[in-house]
Amino acid sequence: MNNKKFVLSMIMKFVIVILEIGFFAMVVFQYYGPKLFSKMDSVGYSVTLILYTIVYIALSNLFYAFKIMDFSVAETILSQFLAFGIADLLLYGEFCMIRHNYVNIIPGLLTVACQLLAAICWALISKRMTMLFSRPEKTLIITGAVLTDEFLQKLEKLKYIFNVEQIIPYSELGKDWKKKLDPFEAVIFYETEMENRSELLWYCMQDRKSLYLTPQLDEITMQGFGARHLIDTPLMKYEYRSERFWYNLVKRAADIVVSLLALIIMSPILLITALAIKIEDRGPVFFRQKRCTKNGKVFEILKFRSMIVDAEKGGKSIPCRSGDPRITRVGRIIRKIRVDEFPQIINVLKGDMSLVGPRPERIEHVEEYTREIPEFVYRLRVKGGLTGYAQIYGKYNTSPYDKLRLDLQYIEKQSLLLDFKLLLLTVKIMFVPESTEGFTEEKSAAVSENSKRAEEIEEE
Repeated sequence: MNNKKFVLSMIMKFVIVILEIGFFAMVVFQYYGPKLFSKMDSVGYSVTLILYTIVYIALSNLFYAFKIMDFSVAETILSQFLAFGIADLLLYGEFCMIRHNYVNIIPGLLTVACQLLAAICWALISKRMTMLFSRPEKTLIITGAVLTDEFLQKLEKLKYIFNVEQIIPYSELGKDWKKKLDPFEAVIFYETEMENRSELLWYCMQDRKSLYLTPQLDEITMQGFGARHLIDTPLMKYEYRSERFWYNLVKRAADIVVSLLALIIMSPILLITALAIKIEDRGPVFFRQKRCTKNGKVFEILKFRSMIVDAEKGGKSIPCRSGDPRITRVGRIIRKIRVDEFPQIINVLKGDMSLVGPRPERIEHVEEYTREIPEFVYRLRVKGGLTGYAQIYGKYNTSPYDKLRLDLQYIEKQSLLLDFKLLLLTVKIMFVPESTEGFTEEKSAAVSENSKRAEEIEEE
């Protein structure tokens, strides 16, 4: 473990917390406080500051606003802005309720500007200091399968965290494996079986190494088991979280209420977008596509059309590529800010989808992925969602297997609190361009070729 990096990150975290709360405290004591509380009412000031601190820190942890090393400077600034921005908005609402009238918002906006400036300076300075005073960990990768170039490219983007010095297949570790592990500070187990890495994991934990692994599907499913103390022998029982009556009832009620409110609030945006699409090429406003949801039920998903008319001739699936020429001018804008997905709120209201859940896939994709990965059908145990684990933590071009692993984590851990957390994180993801990456031309060609081969096999 890199203790220097840990101490530095804690110092940086303390600095930004003091700065953001300090600016809020200034506007409370100088402007809002005297209008809301009497001079002797120290309780009002204390409760307000404590409440703000709790909300700000909770949101910062949710948006990973303190993880300066794990994300880019721009994303860290965005996370901080969302954290103190939402906290400021909630407390402003509280001030209006206490006053039983609107309170002047200008001082609050000036405070937000100061907080944003502080966040920008902090993120730039913290990133530079962290890069100067910390170093990437010497990393060993132990592989149980062929290591893909794609995985190595992902690690290359994190070279300030990992310094990959050696890659060893598990079969080549030999009896002196402890000596091979000793020089490294971090170990990544890539697609290794549980029984193969068990002894190695215990040894690495004893030596306090940083440990990472790509989980097997059955290991993710284990998260769905809960402890049962029926006898003095430990028992674990599978919980079937996706089938809980009260959870599904409350979730459906929340879907209806939130989708109705969203349609009302966003109606101006929906109307302007529809008008822009119609004016550009006189084509249809909506794009309809058959998708699979819970238990394989097929429904028509709604989107704002972002491509030219007949972009998929004959209904053939042609994945979107980076810089795809089929995307219209309006389409490029609405795809970048995710407005093209907004009509799916109607699908949520109708009950075809939920606000949170695995993204519903096209019928042919489900058939193709299930042929390659039989466990892929397990995603259909829950209703498809507007947003989900794979949308938050993956990208548009994340592989089907990795999407499955992400979605299974949601299925095994789902709860109302997790749904709420993912909805808040979706607000952040809408402003992160990397999450909307399209398939590269090579990957697009591969997907199309796989679909074509499958069709030829079926015809034979």
